[in-house]
Amino acid sequence: MGRIAVRFTRVEPRLVARDFVRALMAGVDRKNCWQLAEAAGHERPSRMQRLLREAVWDAEAVAADLRSVVVGGLAHPDAVLVVDETGFLKKGLRSVGVQRQYCGTAGRIENSQVAVFLAYASPHGRALVDRRLYVPKSWTADPDRCRQAGIPVDLEFATKPALAVQMIDAAVAAGVQVGFVTADEAYGRDPALRQRLRELGIGYVLAVARNHYAQVTTVVRERVDVTESWLSELAWQRRSCGPGSKGERFYDWAWVGVHDDGPGLHSLLIRRNSDGDLAFYRCWTPRPAPLRTLVRVAGSRWTVEETFQIAKGQVGLDQYQCRNWTSWHRFTILAMLALAVLTLTTLAVASTTTSEMVALTVAETRRLINALYHRPPDIAHLLRWSYWRRRHQALARTSHYRRRELQQPSSQT
Repeated sequence: MGRIAVRFTRVEPRLVARDFVRALMAGVDRKNCWQLAEAAGHERPSRMQRLLREAVWDAEAVAADLRSVVVGGLAHPDAVLVVDETGFLKKGLRSVGVQRQYCGTAGRIENSQVAVFLAYASPHGRALVDRRLYVPKSWTADPDRCRQAGIPVDLEFATKPALAVQMIDAAVAAGVQVGFVTADEAYGRDPALRQRLRELGIGYVLAVARNHYAQVTTVVRERVDVTESWLSELAWQRRSCGPGSKGERFYDWAWVGVHDDGPGLHSLLIRRNSDGDLAFYRCWTPRPAPLRTLVRVAGSRWTVEETFQIAKGQVGLDQYQCRNWTSWHRFTILAMLALAVLTLTTLAVASTTTSEMVALTVAETRRLINALYHRPPDIAHLLRWSYWRRRHQALARTSHYRRRELQQPSSQT
């Protein structure tokens, strides 16, 4: 918190931000401003609500500080940037960027918000370092709706791969040095993203669909799943793409060269599991790289899924109750900051791990922090919050019923 103190113009919002991050790591049921304020010892949620809505502070500058802290703490020559999106289920039509769209969290089309995140993953650990909210065309084509949600007037529609390019450009401009970027099929099929990574000199291992076409020779352009049928059994090598929750993850891998007149080395990587299911990756490296490196990068993509799970389960990344643009960006960066605190704290005490116990996890670190800093409950404080919640809920119920009565058509006699 001392690192980001200069991003606040006044001491009051800085102290509230500190309480906000601490409360995000607390053991409350839901990480909304009501319960966060209660956990922080505030009398009302108004100070935290003001922090997200109206207080003067630079959330994007805090995001830059967060990226610097994470990269500095987890730096490793084998680190990669991982791009992925996650969904936030919502009700109603007013939350910024919400619409019926495919939500990976639910696994189907739902009313939701979708955001693209950038994670920094290294052998030391992984954490989220940037985010972009996906704003669909149904929003950018409606200026009035955008104005009500606080979306900047100069914001234009951007695809999810384009949002990924924005975050990668920002990371490179900030001096982040990585050898590779990896992402799933939604990003691997985008030629503009691949072209931008080649311009930056960053290698990539990007998943593509089985019906993706690749220039396998100077004259033949073929679907990648057809390319696989040309391979003999001798073309496959069994390699581990890294440790998982149940040990090393072994797959069969085949590596095929792809023709391209541009600089660097283009190739197609094919993964086969024990059931015979295939996965395909477009690869590019500015200089020759061994197969084990590409396999390691391909296997690192799962880390962002685990990071999303930890961020939502431990610091409430998806539990916000924000509708406008500013509040969403401020809540998410504070949640990512709380996750970084837990991740770097876990790394700092990793040296205490022995062969007789598993490594300390982020969840266990959070539990220990709450247990070690636990204070006896203030009964009067808890009762005041109980009374406040019940009065507020009664007022909300009365307003809801009144609004329903006004919306119902009058009965005809």
